[in-house]
Amino acid sequence: MPARTDPPDDEPADEPHYHGHRERLRERFYSAGPDALSDYELLEMALFPALPRRDTKPLAKSLLKAFGSFAEVVHAPEARLREIKGIKDASIHQLKLIAAAATRIARGEMRERRQLSSWNDVIDYCRSSMAFADKEQFRLLFLDKRNQLIADEVQQTGTVDHTPVYPREVIKRALELSATALILVHNHPTTRYQVTFNHAQAA
Repeated sequence: MPARTDPPDDEPADEPHYHGHRERLRERFYSAGPDALSDYELLEMALFPALPRRDTKPLAKSLLKAFGSFAEVVHAPEARLREIKGIKDASIHQLKLIAAAATRIARGEMRERRQLSSWNDVIDYCRSSMAFADKEQFRLLFLDKRNQLIADEVQQTGTVDHTPVYPREVIKRALELSATALILVHNHPTTRYQVTFNHAQAA
């Protein structure tokens, strides 16, 4: 007698009970806009390409319960994502693609704007790119005399609770770029994704 074979993880054995749900969700997304959808519904849609034959609602709700928000889900470390039942490579790749796109957009908006007009702009930008990193980073924002952004660079990446800083390298790079001001940024993964800022002005 042949051995019993189970259906693949992404293919339910019976007719899916969520038939038509994806289409209704897409229609609401396009007709009412993304603000009409909750975090778990947006996460459901984000997981559609990774899980084309599975109901993504339970997984979306499990992820939000574990991490708290859409942003925290997509920026969560891969090791922690793998702790969630139902998460496999395809889903992780999809979430990390969204995180990378969000970071790229944030950087593009900041560079297009160039002028760092307020601390809120800087905070929003840095949080989108590094607040959910699982290792400490030491990041430098180089500014000219009008507080326009010259460059944004990650100088060092450390462990979960430590990253080295070399003042000589910071000053060398500032001179290379003719920067007149610096914003020094580092994150604290062990303290709920905290980001710390310091500002230095050239004499």
